[in-house]
Amino acid sequence: MRGYIGVDVGSVSTNVVAIDDEGNVIDKVYLRTQGQPIKVVQEGLRAIAAKCSDIEIAGAGTTGSGRRLASVIVGADCVKNEITAHAVAASHVVPGVQTVLEIGGQDSKIIILRNGVVIDFAMNTVCAAGTGSFLDHQATRLNIPIEQFGDLALKAEVPVRIAGRCAVFAESDMIHKQQMGHRIEDIVCGLCEALVRNYLNNVGKGKDILPPIVFQGGVAANAGMKRAFEKALGETVIVPEHYNVMGAIGAAILAAEEVKRRGTGTLFRGFDVVDEEFEARSFECKGCPNRCEVINIIRDGDTIARWGDRCGKWEAL
Repeated sequence: MRGYIGVDVGSVSTNVVAIDDEGNVIDKVYLRTQGQPIKVVQEGLRAIAAKCSDIEIAGAGTTGSGRRLASVIVGADCVKNEITAHAVAASHVVPGVQTVLEIGGQDSKIIILRNGVVIDFAMNTVCAAGTGSFLDHQATRLNIPIEQFGDLALKAEVPVRIAGRCAVFAESDMIHKQQMGHRIEDIVCGLCEALVRNYLNNVGKGKDILPPIVFQGGVAANAGMKRAFEKALGETVIVPEHYNVMGAIGAAILAAEEVKRRGTGTLFRGFDVVDEEFEARSFECKGCPNRCEVINIIRDGDTIARWGDRCGKWEAL
């Protein structure tokens, strides 16, 4: 049996999946990045290796904000941005999907597809309102386990209107509503609806949101957010089974396609990389006014990759 590895390295979470030739998930690992992407990628690969000992790994792909770093560690056959990876995964799970709503730990994005091709997208990496980290913070402040946050919203009787245009205003308004004596269930539901309004008015502004609509990313676990999207859009919103690792699934699918297209075998370095010593160092190039920050990736004392310079001066090892 052949398998393909996908790695999605984000600022909050790092996801590693293994899929088979048909794109079915063999195993998946969802980990907190915690500012240590190299260590966490190795940890994810170690966990996947335990389930894939009898599988021939025929390809590997990376995506996410740390995709270049991950590609050096694993030996990636393809390195793709998050938009492409999420769109490919959504199209695989829901053929004919036309809209992808994706909300992660620290950013959110919308992807518009027509006939399987991405024709438009938008990202919000500035405002925290509506992201996983903001919801985590509010759950902690209310002393509610984040796993119960969405289900609590479903128990609302009269959702409270919360100002959701910004994280600071949303939190202040929630505190005010608590002080007025509103039920927690109504406040939580009102917050979900406010964050959906914020998403649609900012990330989704001017976008033609058509069904089928797929909701993915860590926040898709929140049933309150799913219902709020359905209420606002008047459409059914689909949450895939593997909603929290869709980027990694997309990277694995793209890796499989690239290896088959190239026909020269995989660049995957094997699971032994989990025991190698990697280190990232940076320096400021003073060769011109750009003052580029150049990143060195060092393995067992040797520099194996560089990036960050605009002119390419340092990329040639």
